[in-house]
Amino acid sequence: MTPVELAPAFFLAVVVILLVCRLVVLAAGRFGQPPVVGEMIAGVLLGPSLFGLLAPGLSARVFPPELKPVLYVAGQIGLVALMFAAGFEFRGHAGRGLAGTAVTVSLAGVAVPLVSGVALTVLVHGHVGIFVRGVPVWVTAAFVGVALAITAFPMLARIITERGLSGSRFGSLSLAAGATDDAVAWMMLAGVLSVASGRPGPAVTAIGGSLLFVAVLLLLGRRLLAWVVQRPGLGDETRLLFTVAVLFCAAWFTDVIQLYAVFGAFCVGMAMPRGEPSERLVRTTQSLTQVVFVPMFFTYSGLNTRFDVFSDPSVLAFGGAAVVVAVAGKFGGCWAAARLRGEPGPVALRVGALMNARGLMQLIALNIGLSAGIVSDQLFAALVLVALVTTVMTVPVLNRLDRRDAGAGPEPTPHPEDERKAQAWS
Repeated sequence: MTPVELAPAFFLAVVVILLVCRLVVLAAGRFGQPPVVGEMIAGVLLGPSLFGLLAPGLSARVFPPELKPVLYVAGQIGLVALMFAAGFEFRGHAGRGLAGTAVTVSLAGVAVPLVSGVALTVLVHGHVGIFVRGVPVWVTAAFVGVALAITAFPMLARIITERGLSGSRFGSLSLAAGATDDAVAWMMLAGVLSVASGRPGPAVTAIGGSLLFVAVLLLLGRRLLAWVVQRPGLGDETRLLFTVAVLFCAAWFTDVIQLYAVFGAFCVGMAMPRGEPSERLVRTTQSLTQVVFVPMFFTYSGLNTRFDVFSDPSVLAFGGAAVVVAVAGKFGGCWAAARLRGEPGPVALRVGALMNARGLMQLIALNIGLSAGIVSDQLFAALVLVALVTTVMTVPVLNRLDRRDAGAGPEPTPHPEDERKAQAWS
């Protein structure tokens, strides 16, 4: 397919994607689900699991194979803008006095599902056809563990913001822990890919490059962004141009060092100066990209998802077991860590519920694993199921906790130690 033929195919596909995503988002919204959940479901529906199954000829015309790389690149633009906004939101909501608890929750939220995922994968070896021929079992097991350890920070941030929970104890704690969680998970993912390639280069490049990136961003990037935002006489278009240039440079560099564009975008968002001009720039970059480009990423993921692999009972059983292990490991691990740090029960439960969502970030990791050749179609579908279930359950669990607490009547007099913590945090 030539570029002249690809252009109209792209525009037709975008129209289909945007309309279907909007319809599914509206339907999901009736059940209290955030837009990202509807977009995830719409991406799966547009893939071979439904559209390709019911109308294979029409699906091939709307989404020809040559179009998939274009959708991937367009989706990356949306992800970069989304993570840029998430980084900006994180810096604004992170409160003091959270570091120790956030690190403890994050470590538990990574370690428990990581170990559980590795154990599950090793246990089913030889019984379930989820392994890629030629890929060592422990590489697949490590990838599954990392995938289950990921938290969907962009979705977590969106739920907290939309529900007005930004100033709450559990909201700020979840944001801090979720950001730490994903940074650790990306490092581990880079390590798994490095080991899978049989060369230490990718891991060394990722670690060394990330240190260099953070140093340049702290020493030069923050000053440049502050100059762009605060410089008198610069027009809004010029400010936007320079901001996007810095953002895309960060995305390029972190992609080159295999930490991936979303990590660089998140860091640039954190480096943005506070204030109304920065908020306006973030809203401007997010408004179009989130509506138009993010759905393309979900569709690209959906085109790689084949739920017909669940016709194999063993693959379906593995998918169900992976969901159970993922929920128990992340929800249970984060809840237990928060309680050990002295957080009240309601706060710990909500932190566990928010950290359990994997959604967007797990899909990113799965696509990376698929392109690296270490993830099979069967494993991809099973882990997409994990991403869908853990993401969809977040809002209903939070609503149930709210109803339960509302029906419990007046809260008992808090323990003096709890009062001291609350005063210190505020």
